[in-house]
Amino acid sequence: MRLKYFALGIIALLAACSQPQVPTDYTDAGKSASIYPDYSGVTIPINMAPLHFQLMQPADEVVCRFTAGQEQLVSEGPKVMPSIDDWRPLAEAAKGGSISIEVFARQNDKWQRYKPFEIYVSPDSIDPWLSYRLISPSYVTYEELTINQRCLENYDERVIYDNVLCSTEKNGQCINCHNYQNGNPQRMQFHARQNLGGTVINYDGKIIKTNLKTDSTLSAGVYPTWHPRLPLIAYSTNNTMQMFHTRDLNKIEVLDSQSDLILYDLEHGEVSTVENDPDEYEVFPFWSPDGKWLYYCSAHFEQRDTTSAETQSIKRYKEIKYNVYRKPFNEKTLTFGPREMVFDAASQNLSATLPRISSDGRWLLLSVGEWGCFHIWHRDADLWLMDLKTDSIRPFKEVNSPNVEAYHTWSRSGRWIVFSSRRYDGDFTRPFFAHVDAEGHATKPFELPCDDPDYHRQLMKSYNIPELMTGPVTVSPQQWADVLKQDPVPAKFVSRGGQPGQKE
Repeated sequence: MRLKYFALGIIALLAACSQPQVPTDYTDAGKSASIYPDYSGVTIPINMAPLHFQLMQPADEVVCRFTAGQEQLVSEGPKVMPSIDDWRPLAEAAKGGSISIEVFARQNDKWQRYKPFEIYVSPDSIDPWLSYRLISPSYVTYEELTINQRCLENYDERVIYDNVLCSTEKNGQCINCHNYQNGNPQRMQFHARQNLGGTVINYDGKIIKTNLKTDSTLSAGVYPTWHPRLPLIAYSTNNTMQMFHTRDLNKIEVLDSQSDLILYDLEHGEVSTVENDPDEYEVFPFWSPDGKWLYYCSAHFEQRDTTSAETQSIKRYKEIKYNVYRKPFNEKTLTFGPREMVFDAASQNLSATLPRISSDGRWLLLSVGEWGCFHIWHRDADLWLMDLKTDSIRPFKEVNSPNVEAYHTWSRSGRWIVFSSRRYDGDFTRPFFAHVDAEGHATKPFELPCDDPDYHRQLMKSYNIPELMTGPVTVSPQQWADVLKQDPVPAKFVSRGGQPGQKE
């Protein structure tokens, strides 16, 4: 009797371990499978985690076959989830080519094969880590947010800092604007507002909390950009407000009533003015890869009457249109020359924000909309690409959608971009990736792969400020919190003469 049960157990184990089989008796559906996320025809980095997806059409049974050269992989189930160990040989075999994917679905006793599709595998790798804020699309639960980091080569996700560590029932904290020097996770900064507020900076293991607000500056530092080599961070300083529309399709507007640019010298703890014209709203600075130019956005806005600047900005918000400028930088004196126009968006009745330059200095990527600078709330916002070699500029149609495209970052190689988009549902922001070749042509964007392909449809949070990194941040959340609980070191204001636009 025991032998009988042992034999039955062996049979059951063999059945459980048997490989899924591709059906041999099927008909062609004559159409493409509906899958989520839509990975058909996308191009991925050679080091990207497996692209898991699910069939969105009803089926009693699903089998999927991946083929690349002599490599073949068969998966079963409505959620197609190849393991990393199985995916790596497949991707390597497809390097510079493609993986062919066939989806077979059975309903009742009949199998159908949908039209095969390709996933192209680029030999260009991408920075292995991505960081972002996870934030609820709500206006009252901002304390429930984290800065997270995710390994793009697998699905490992870790918390860099959790907002609740320094929030209390009566005194909440809001963290934002994480940024790195050239993607170096050991050179990072982020802000904390309200409770225990300040700017926290890690520079090669030395962590400080500083207060960048001085008697000579508008506010503490807001939107940051690290110099690519030197211990310098340029910021905008902003008087920012949020308003709510009652009839506009875009329900929220974030506006500045004042904004300037400053430079923070980490080595000496000094702040100096870069630009502070009272009739200009300067915002979103970004260094060129060689560190010789500071790009930024600025909107010309003159006060017309004696009402407050906040009131006039709110009443005339559609008049606020940002152009892109740049200023030359002298590394020896830490001073800037006069500004130069890069893109006159206002002349086209548009507004351009978030200038980001590829590592080779060739391409300038922008978010462009009808007005304002906070385009994550603007459904009309698209990405535009400018060739700095020829000064030609165009809507980046290959990557745009009918909904929001906003915050964006280049990889260190200059061959990949990651950007924020609300293309799937209009409500939740997700990271999308696209390959950009040497001539500025992009491939079809693909959504951040997840271990469970249904994860993003269940996640009720948005990804905010996707930043690529060369490795993981190793400072623990509690270490950040311990520094935040300390008193900030006040920055010293210094006047560096000869800087255009200063009011000193």
